Amino acid sequence: SGSFVAAGSGGYQAMAVGAEAYARKLAAEARRFTVVRSELIDGINRILRYVTWAIVPVAVLTMISQLHAGQTTKQALTGTVAALVGMVPQGLVLLTSVAFGVAAVTLARRRVLVQQLPAVEGLARVDVVCLDKTGTLTDGTIAFDSLISLDGQEPAEAALGALANDENRNATLAAIGREYPPPDGWARQAAVPFSAARKWSAASFAGHGTWVLGAPEMMLPASQRTLLAQAADLAAGGRRVLALARTDRPLDDESLPAELWPVAFILLAERLRPDASDAIGYFAAQGVAMKVISGDSPLTVSAVAKAAGLPDAGDPVDARQLPDDPGELGRVLEEHSVFGRVTPHQKQAMVTALQARGHTVAMTGDGVNDVLALKLADLGIAMGSGASATKAVAELVLLDGRFAALPGVVAEGRRVTANIERVANLFVTKTVWATLLAVAVGVALLPYPFLPRHLTIIDSLAIGIPSFFLALAPNRRRYLPGFVGRVLRFAIPAGCLVAAATFAAYALARSDGLPLVQQRTAATLVALMISLGVLVLLAMPLTWRRLVLVGAMVAGFIALFPVPAVRRFYALALPSSHLGQTLLIGVAGIAALAVFWELSRRLRAAS
Repeated sequence: SGSFVAAGSGGYQAMAVGAEAYARKLAAEARRFTVVRSELIDGINRILRYVTWAIVPVAVLTMISQLHAGQTTKQALTGTVAALVGMVPQGLVLLTSVAFGVAAVTLARRRVLVQQLPAVEGLARVDVVCLDKTGTLTDGTIAFDSLISLDGQEPAEAALGALANDENRNATLAAIGREYPPPDGWARQAAVPFSAARKWSAASFAGHGTWVLGAPEMMLPASQRTLLAQAADLAAGGRRVLALARTDRPLDDESLPAELWPVAFILLAERLRPDASDAIGYFAAQGVAMKVISGDSPLTVSAVAKAAGLPDAGDPVDARQLPDDPGELGRVLEEHSVFGRVTPHQKQAMVTALQARGHTVAMTGDGVNDVLALKLADLGIAMGSGASATKAVAELVLLDGRFAALPGVVAEGRRVTANIERVANLFVTKTVWATLLAVAVGVALLPYPFLPRHLTIIDSLAIGIPSFFLALAPNRRRYLPGFVGRVLRFAIPAGCLVAAATFAAYALARSDGLPLVQQRTAATLVALMISLGVLVLLAMPLTWRRLVLVGAMVAGFIALFPVPAVRRFYALALPSSHLGQTLLIGVAGIAALAVFWELSRRLRAAS
């Protein structure tokens, strides 16, 4: 149980049941399998940790200042709650999950199954894609092309028909079997099934000897230079070349029989996917390196990769010559793009070597032999027609098996990462100014300038509602590492400006003896004005839809004042004698914010 038959047949005996069974042990190991790493989620968790550390000292400071300012216990608690609620980036985690979920639904409509939500972001971070030739660049169908006889005296056609007459035959033997029917009088006595590690299969027939079919360079000795050169020339044309050889020696387990006599070359053709060139062109334009890793001849793989438009496909590497040292292997992988005669274990080593050199690696595969490499890769991508074990460990499954679907996944991942960073700037900016304002009020021993309902107004109109639309908007910005650093570089200065302007408006209203409700309304008005300024900057470039969105938020705030019941509910009262000064402070804060934005833009362009 829990095992997979790749080729051949056999019997089995159950040796354990229950918790000792192999499948049960695999299940236990699978539960320890880690989820896809998401820089967005990791970054948001870091920000939440910072906020958590700040909450306790700010809560103590705010509570003491509220009581010292003459507030009742209830009022002090209300002010403290308002301060702490303002510090929490409410809705950021929810919006991130919603954005991932919407992306997964969008990709599902394109026949891409997302098995872990962070995988949507994963492909946007990938800078190396390892892909197979068969089933990825080609459509996976194998057709018989031609037979080149090397010894006309041997019955090559009959031998091929007999070899293909196998109930466990693979796609290659099936293609040969469609061309050559099974002959009469060829009774199979023993057989060795095809293996990706050996690259050959064999069978013995009563009265007809032993026949071996496989890769020429794996079967023929080095002394057969002429035949090996001929096979290489044929492979360079993009055809898959197999050698058929005969011997009178019997099969000895899984060892290659001795004294093989070459009989024929068999040429097989694969059809290039019509959309493979577009997908490769997209990745090349985006700066994503592609490594074609195949078990076929390096020359065959190179020819197919060239036809698909892969850059640097003209210098293929035979994987049998690859170094075992991970450092040297990584260097070779950096310098070359096409690898042939790759074994399953080498695929794993390649993924590990690329990761050791700092790359984020995606791996495509469809066979059982690809399972471990898919599991090791940063992002495993399985073909829908692949083995169930492959699809079980992959984070993405291309249900139609189309490599051309991946550019759409990249675009969706970039939309999510760019939009989540945009809305994170909104949320974290509010966290910064709310924290600074709480500290400033605490140090000055003043009542907190907001009630929780005032923060609800700001959260809803300047952050919550706009961020929902911005998180789902189109965005083609390329992925850039350093999510938390960029957010903090914007949010801290912007938050300082909002906090300073809000505190100034609040202190000015308080120094002139205005009622507390008017003081808090002045603070709310300034905080909302500059927060809307932050929203406008982060919504750049401003389309008509985004202008309508910002206008609707401004109209929503204005609509709070005409109805007395609404004003009373939100505890709002315009400071009529200081309204001009309050608006001037808000405009000055927006102007300072615009200057900061322009300076930071120029610094980014200069660097």
